[in-house]
Amino acid sequence: MTDIDFRRATVRDVPAIVGLLADDRLGALRESPDDLALYERAFTRVNEDPGQFLVVGERDGTVLATAHLTFVPGLSRRGATRAIVEAVRVSSTERGAGLGSTLMRWVLDECRSRGCDLVQLTSDRTRTDAHRFYLRLGFVQSHAGFKYEL
Repeated sequence: MTDIDFRRATVRDVPAIVGLLADDRLGALRESPDDLALYERAFTRVNEDPGQFLVVGERDGTVLATAHLTFVPGLSRRGATRAIVEAVRVSSTERGAGLGSTLMRWVLDECRSRGCDLVQLTSDRTRTDAHRFYLRLGFVQSHAGFKYEL
């Protein structure tokens, strides 16, 4: 899948990214694609933070995939830098065609190039297809995750 270009997202990509976030069963409940003002403000915060990288994958000017990378330097693991990968999405029209694997290979390469020692991500426990996907890529299901909504 060499016809996909990955790049840093711009504010012009926000509608497409939100569309991808809302394009599944869980996202349809959480996202509000008709009210982009909140997303545009959030994009500004993300874009101004050097520890954040919001990536899009596009073909012929159409955004088909996205992921949000956060780079976290730390003291644990002998001063390791870890990457946290969130909001991985592929357009429903492209699922099953290899774009997700291409995106994640790009993400792992980007993390390596930034000196990361570990890449971690979470996936909702109901996304069993995603779990199989990440296991196929070599991720290890090593932790139980917790959230506390404020």
